[in-house]
Amino acid sequence: MAGDHRAPSRVLVIGSGIVGMSCAWSLQEHGVEVCVVDRKHPGAGASWQNAGLVAPALSVPLPEPSILRYGVRAVLSPRSPVALVRSADPRLAQFLAAMVRSCTTSAWRRSMGAHRALNMLADEAFAHQRAGGVDLELHEGDVMACFARAHESAGFLQEMAAVVAAGQPVELTLLTADEVRSVEPHVADVVELGVKVRSQRYLTPSRYVAALAKSVRDRGTKIVENTPITSVERHGEVVVARGPSAELEADAAVVAAGAWAGDLLATHGVRVPVYGGRGYSFTVASPRPFVGPLYFPVARVAVTPQGGRARFAGIMEFGAPDATPQRARFGHMVDASRHLLVDIDWSTMADQWMGPRPLSADGVPLVGATATPGIYVAGGHGMWGVTLGPVTGSLLAEQITSGVTPPQLLPLDPLR
Repeated sequence: MAGDHRAPSRVLVIGSGIVGMSCAWSLQEHGVEVCVVDRKHPGAGASWQNAGLVAPALSVPLPEPSILRYGVRAVLSPRSPVALVRSADPRLAQFLAAMVRSCTTSAWRRSMGAHRALNMLADEAFAHQRAGGVDLELHEGDVMACFARAHESAGFLQEMAAVVAAGQPVELTLLTADEVRSVEPHVADVVELGVKVRSQRYLTPSRYVAALAKSVRDRGTKIVENTPITSVERHGEVVVARGPSAELEADAAVVAAGAWAGDLLATHGVRVPVYGGRGYSFTVASPRPFVGPLYFPVARVAVTPQGGRARFAGIMEFGAPDATPQRARFGHMVDASRHLLVDIDWSTMADQWMGPRPLSADGVPLVGATATPGIYVAGGHGMWGVTLGPVTGSLLAEQITSGVTPPQLLPLDPLR
């Protein structure tokens, strides 16, 4: 009962990505003393160099029927934008089996309802962080989805229609080939159709997570770096997190360890599998800046401006988070994008990066209390940890301090 709830005065946040740091920041807003611990440094996992889209209109569950239409052959192809890392890990088989069960229209609609509730609050949560002193460089930018053949847009438009049917407003404008190039001259003549998704935004993730880290440090939080945590348990009145080189105590803990969270959560009643959906990115120089973000749904590549360079992000590679990056993926992304763009100096590729997105098998984030009192989870956001990080932190901090679960978190119950 909320009336019997005693708000914790000290909370340990395990993981310092955008989601974990947003949890820490929001807990501070409630007057909680926070300590953050990370296996490396803030943003070292999926947060550091992804596409950086803040796009609630595109924040949808990953499992849906079209994934099954890819088929085994496509997934096993080394050049496929959706791929597997060959592995004997039994957790991967368990995750994929659970995800396949969620690839139905009815399951997607249920999951979309959960996303919609968060998406509708995403802009407000970013505004609150900015007003609270986070040095947030958030750029306005319609997302232009581009298609080399007009008929290839059918699946994307159907998905956007389903988002609207779920109760979330989306502003779309269809553009002819000439109209696309008048908006974004980098788009090549081969592109026949553009779909402009209006009123979205983007940022540079590494700068954002650094700004969050600075803000929480300035307000008194210690960030313990290079300290992996291998277990978190309840012992009497305290929660104890242990690793090879540390033992940390608090009144409560939030597991926000991204793709590494599964082992920490296994003994706390969380049954939804979480696995790494590894994404790749790099930057290249462009003689003139991009006008705004682009998305190529067929190639599954997003392009976001970074001054005189542009960041390319893509690939959904199911694999263990610490497995060696597949260097050939960068070349595959170039091959998939080269004919779609002009005025790109591909020889200037730099900043190659791979980060494991934490995927939940049913496509719904896991946010809330576990079966162990005082141990909470915030994760499983997949590709949308940037978009949903601030609102996740805000809602979970409310639950932890008040003992009342906000209605938006009910479908995200980690014990579902």
